[in-house]
Amino acid sequence: MARPIPMTASSPLSLGRDIASVRTRIETMERLLERSFVVPGINRPVGLDAILGLVPVAGDLVATAMGAWIVWEARNLGLSKWQLTRMAANVGFDTVLGAVPIVGDAADFFFRSNTRNLRIIRKHLDKHHPGGATLEG
Repeated sequence: MARPIPMTASSPLSLGRDIASVRTRIETMERLLERSFVVPGINRPVGLDAILGLVPVAGDLVATAMGAWIVWEARNLGLSKWQLTRMAANVGFDTVLGAVPIVGDAADFFFRSNTRNLRIIRKHLDKHHPGGATLEG
């Protein structure tokens, strides 16, 4: 089992190993993958995950690797095996959906695995490291 990362103060842009830095990196990656910009006309946020999904095979593999990085960071935060399994299943399901032409591209608008995984991480951090909470803007 990974050792939990100690809680220390740091800059929001720090690449440190403290809880606040890791949380900021994970939240930034989730925003990049799921909510980078809003599609005009439908006012629906999309991110790099949906755009990469348009590139057959390679795009889905890159999006999967980026989602897997979030799971890796969660492991380093000390999440339980059950939580990590749920997170890996979210990424895996998103990958399988993305492999289906057209259906996978549409699914990226509705099934946001990285947002689901961020929710799991936030719940863990709020319970086990309440001092590391950040305000959403």
